[in-house]
Amino acid sequence: MAVMEKTHASAAERLDHEERSSIQSLEKDAAAAIVPDHAVELDRAAEQHVLRKIDLFLIPLMWIGYGLVYYDKAILGSAVLFGMTKDLQLSVVDPSTTPPTTSTQRLSWATSLFYFGMLCGLYPLTFLLQRFTMGKVLGGVVILWGLVAMLTATVTSWRGLYAQRFFLGFVESIMPTAFMCIISNYYTQQEQALRQSWWFSATGGWTIIGGALNYAFAQIEGGGLRRWQYIYLLAGALTVMYGGVCFAIPNSAVSAWFLTPEERVVAVERLRKGQTGVRCQVLKKSQLKEALLDVKIWVVAFMMAAAYTVNGAVSGFGPLIVSTFGYTPLEAILFQFPLGGVVFIFILLTGYLSSRIPHIRIPLLVACCLPVIAGCAMIWRSTWYRRAPTPVAGYTIIGFFGPVVSLIISIGMANVAGATKKSFTAAAIFVAYCVGNIVGPQLIKTPTLERHYPGLWLGLIICYCIVILLAILLYILLRRENKRRDALPQDEAERDAYAFRDLTDKENAYFRYVL
Repeated sequence: MAVMEKTHASAAERLDHEERSSIQSLEKDAAAAIVPDHAVELDRAAEQHVLRKIDLFLIPLMWIGYGLVYYDKAILGSAVLFGMTKDLQLSVVDPSTTPPTTSTQRLSWATSLFYFGMLCGLYPLTFLLQRFTMGKVLGGVVILWGLVAMLTATVTSWRGLYAQRFFLGFVESIMPTAFMCIISNYYTQQEQALRQSWWFSATGGWTIIGGALNYAFAQIEGGGLRRWQYIYLLAGALTVMYGGVCFAIPNSAVSAWFLTPEERVVAVERLRKGQTGVRCQVLKKSQLKEALLDVKIWVVAFMMAAAYTVNGAVSGFGPLIVSTFGYTPLEAILFQFPLGGVVFIFILLTGYLSSRIPHIRIPLLVACCLPVIAGCAMIWRSTWYRRAPTPVAGYTIIGFFGPVVSLIISIGMANVAGATKKSFTAAAIFVAYCVGNIVGPQLIKTPTLERHYPGLWLGLIICYCIVILLAILLYILLRRENKRRDALPQDEAERDAYAFRDLTDKENAYFRYVL
């Protein structure tokens, strides 16, 4: 223990010296400034203490942040039940048909345009995150996002809503990629699945919290505003307050102000074994080229696009779909609670199992696809009589899309190294996320309501069959590559030296992929 304290003290002195020095190589990983090329043995108790401090600071912040992201997207589905559809002319009645038919294509495009905005904002904001101080960039953009959300209450037409949704998506695009990079910068490969699940479980948690808030706003009678306007004002105000907190987020463990100098050394050194690095603020063209040609990144991206078509339909149309089962608007909101519960519980459960059992992530992913397929089939093929239980049960178990998506994120981010490549991978996953959310609402065709939206449910079943096939392909590719690397000569000194040189997973033969 005394040896450990001496080692930590000397490392801390090195850190203080580096902080005073004006000469620093930007080409290396930031961790190279405070740890040597050789591995330093860590005290298990000290390592666990540092891990707990990191968890207590980062996880609540990310959980609240991603909860606000999901709430902001999902409230559109509840707002349309409170008069937004009529106020902004989001539905159009065609009197030329017998009986007259109602089209909700404008609502579908209002949902999809949010994700077009995310696509446009993704790469410039991701570049800002890597190039500049993370806390300052996040704080400024999140406050802007909150202000744009509050402006939804001023919209008076569907055209204005289109513009507002696009710009809202643009500024919100910074959040998921930032969180994916934060997790990969602070945690080992084995820890990442559980921590990714912690912040991503906000999808389910805020489905419940948001549903409760929306149900409360539904009780408002009178007042100068419509009920849906109050909902957006609350969401925007909460986001602005959260943005102020984001300024406190440090760049990486190297500069984490909530850790002592000795604890920062421990926080960085513990990541050496995974060979994923910490943070480098230089955009490297070689890593960008490698990422573009890396098959596994595109497999993960296609999996995400296919898996997230469900969310595109549920977040924008969920309460509306449930109301067609014979329930009132308020009851339809309450039925989001069991859906959110399934998402929340099983994201956490799969994250826990992934952290405890090696190489179980892809098998778990495949297993979680099956309830989604079953749920879609139950809704589609069951009888939709008044208050029918079968379609509601099917709607609830499609909440297994949550753990599917959470596992895709953890698999994608744990299997790349190199700062630029990690940023590209996070962005690619998020582009796919947007594509899935754009496609989902377009599968809902109001004229097919009498036939239970067959295009929607069949399309989602096909998408999840594709996810299963791609997951099996990814498992084969990664397992084969691990076997090839295991057969190569091993040099522990070289392995330790490579850990913080900002090498990619392909450049570093000591990197191992998680399955």
